[in-house]
Amino acid sequence: MSTNLTSFIKSIRDIMRNDAGINGDAQRIEQIVWMLFLKVYDAKEEDWEMDDDDYVSIIPEKYRWSNWAHDDKSGNAMTGDELLDFVNNGLFPELKKLEVSKNTPIKQSIVKTTFEDANNYMKDGVLLRQVINVIDSLDFGDYDESHAFGEIYETILKELQSAGSSGEFYTPRAVTDFMAKMINPQIGEKMADFACGTGGFLTSWIKELEPKIKTTEDRDAFDNSIYGIEKKPFPYMLCITNMLLHGIDVPKIEHGNSLLHDVLDYSDDDKFDVILMNPPYGGNEKEDVKNHFPSELASSETADLFMSVIMYRLKKNGRAAVILPDGFLFGTDNAKVAIKKKLLNEFNLHTVIRMPHSVFAPYTSITTNILFFDNTDSTEETWFYRLDMPEGYKNFSKTKPMKLEHFKPAIDWWNNREEINEDGFDKSKKFTKKEIEDNGYNIDLCGYPHEEEEILPPKELIQQYQEKRKSLNDEIDRILEQITDILGIDLEEDK
Repeated sequence: MSTNLTSFIKSIRDIMRNDAGINGDAQRIEQIVWMLFLKVYDAKEEDWEMDDDDYVSIIPEKYRWSNWAHDDKSGNAMTGDELLDFVNNGLFPELKKLEVSKNTPIKQSIVKTTFEDANNYMKDGVLLRQVINVIDSLDFGDYDESHAFGEIYETILKELQSAGSSGEFYTPRAVTDFMAKMINPQIGEKMADFACGTGGFLTSWIKELEPKIKTTEDRDAFDNSIYGIEKKPFPYMLCITNMLLHGIDVPKIEHGNSLLHDVLDYSDDDKFDVILMNPPYGGNEKEDVKNHFPSELASSETADLFMSVIMYRLKKNGRAAVILPDGFLFGTDNAKVAIKKKLLNEFNLHTVIRMPHSVFAPYTSITTNILFFDNTDSTEETWFYRLDMPEGYKNFSKTKPMKLEHFKPAIDWWNNREEINEDGFDKSKKFTKKEIEDNGYNIDLCGYPHEEEEILPPKELIQQYQEKRKSLNDEIDRILEQITDILGIDLEEDK
């Protein structure tokens, strides 16, 4: 790997520190990303021009990266105020107002979509030139270097999280790879992620599917096998760049919000063979969002609503793997119960993998789970498997993240399932649908026996207790409602 790649982030950070326009890490990273996009897009356009003599760029000639950003060391490269004026008053306005219609190919329309919400924050044109030169030194025409962008990309995402900005759009690569592996992609299938962030699941799907390409027809099917939608402009931009670098020349990635569509209006054309997701959780949605869902499923919790979207958009015989927090498993409020009823009655929830704590460390301590289900028949039985912390680890961290090899016990168990009890606690066990129903749809099963030892940050501890209190209150209200109905008592009258 070239020194360009290994020193990339550091050199840019050092330059940008001196620019008064960059306020914090999040802006710094956003700045890098729009330049990276243009650099990558320029490399792709060179390929497209070689393959198609009639290819015409959607970007006006003077604004194509190689025509203004490249410094041939002749002393003619724009810099200082001239460069700032070009970027702020030429490049950005032109790319934001590109004419795009329904007939515009996706690989061209993505330029406008990418720049709609992008900003140039730098105020020093000399420093801007220096940053552009660092980015321009990356050789995306070189296969190995292009694929090594994955490392830059991971670094960017981790940097972003360190900035405390939007950690929700990064799922550890080990987790996305494990889920894609277990789902076992096939040529001809179409996969979706309705909150795709920077494209982690899409990338894992691509990596798992690519070795199965044998013919040109397979390649065409592969190129059209992914769909993503992301509402935030910044991760959307990263995702597009990421897909281009992974050889997807026509990335079907939409900039929008999956929750702003009536779920009952989805047709078969809107459904997918496979859905892989880590829905955003912890958010509270407003009434106008909830109105897109049947009343019994209209939770205010973001992750719950995404579960409904997934169920309505999974093809018959399709497969899904979804990451959800513990709160979904033990939650007994009306909406969560209704969602879990639908899941068990209309889908086959065959496996729940309980993940160890700190998988998402250091960004959150929320404990998460992977639900695997398919759209075949209703659930008969559900297997639960607790993946324990690997030997020698107390916690995962930024320097010691979870690796795919840590999933090996779960992979070995997957194809040879058996019930396991350790020290009087269930590590793996199957439950019938009736047992789950009788448990009030609380599927917090085969959990961690010593989780009380984990010391959470005060804010997360409070949030966890609040969530559990809400769940208990909802459960009490549900039982009281049943009792009063049976007895014919109206509590309001007695007040």
